[in-house]
Amino acid sequence: MKHIGFLQALEHEPADPIEYQLRLDDEKIALNELLGQSIELSFLDELQCIYCGRITKKFYGKNNSCYPCYRDLPENDLCIVKPELCHYHQGTCRDATFGELHCLQPHIVYLALSSNVKVGITRKTNMMKRWIDQGASQAVAIMEVPSRKDAGDIEIILAQYVKDKTNWRKMLKNEIADCDLLAIREDLITKLPEPYHAYLIPDPEIVPLTYPSLSTLEKITPLSLDKQATISGKLIGVKAQYLILDTGVFQVRKHAGYKVAFAV
Repeated sequence: MKHIGFLQALEHEPADPIEYQLRLDDEKIALNELLGQSIELSFLDELQCIYCGRITKKFYGKNNSCYPCYRDLPENDLCIVKPELCHYHQGTCRDATFGELHCLQPHIVYLALSSNVKVGITRKTNMMKRWIDQGASQAVAIMEVPSRKDAGDIEIILAQYVKDKTNWRKMLKNEIADCDLLAIREDLITKLPEPYHAYLIPDPEIVPLTYPSLSTLEKITPLSLDKQATISGKLIGVKAQYLILDTGVFQVRKHAGYKVAFAV
């Protein structure tokens, strides 16, 4: 049976292992139960803006937007990828309501272990989702701050001592450094200016995360619908936003808005 629709980012629910769903429009397909089976994704030559639903000939930016949404929406502003550049306080936010609901909200500064230790930030309400989307095997909160800009300013300081990016190839191969997140957290706290210490979360716990997997790949080969119309292989794992096939890895979020036929 074929399922046809526009791809959306993978959805997931915390569990052991994490429960994943592939979304095509409003349909959700449980992926954990498909481990070990052959699947196929075929591109049907149609692109849909993930924000407004407009059919478009090409995407703009990294968020798979049509041009008007790329130009106008706050989700596509530079401060989304560089939160320290937030300009809400200057009165120039593209959408003040968006800023109030997403940026002027409590944010968590955290450490995650996906390949090596990285520092990151996320809205407090989005914390677990963010860790799973990054493929973290462990994560721990450092502090809770009042806004996204505050979190971005702190991330800039801590990124001098630990990376703020994930080596996605090592993450998918489960090549994970042997690190003590709590010890690293304590050391990083000493690097922070004293005024930030008021935001520290006392006695945080390490959160372990496991992903559905039958085996790992020795070599990571990216699969893209921009290069081949059909992608197929045996599903051997799901991690972060990737389907791990015995033929390579497919980044689902990168293909959000692609119309596809999905078959098992």
